[in-house]
Amino acid sequence: QVQLVESGGGLVQAGGSLRLSCAVSGRTFSNYGIDWFRQAPGKEREFVAATSRSGRSTDYGDSVKGRFTISRDNAKNTVYLQMNSLKPEDTAVYYCAGHSAFSLITSATGMDYWGQGTQVTVSS
Repeated sequence: QVQLVESGGGLVQAGGSLRLSCAVSGRTFSNYGIDWFRQAPGKEREFVAATSRSGRSTDYGDSVKGRFTISRDNAKNTVYLQMNSLKPEDTAVYYCAGHSAFSLITSATGMDYWGQGTQVTVSS
């Protein structure tokens, strides 16, 4: 079993930055690709970013390209999501999720494990 715990959410003004962390435990960290998703009230869960097992491959949702950066530290069993130039429409609960596939996956249905989520609120 794999456990994922998000942290780093909070309230920030538009244009500001936040860094989310996803701490992973329970299995060999480098055997899992890790994604970030988000869900705003009344909306479907949305793909945000993905990193491969090694971290050499990444992908981003169109709405965050150029503003968000995903990275992983396999020595610390942690994945980060650096969020810059935040907008009010980035307000959501952010979830990290893991899967054991070798390729990148951007669909929530492809995830095997989920964290509990962390709230990000961007004020205008």
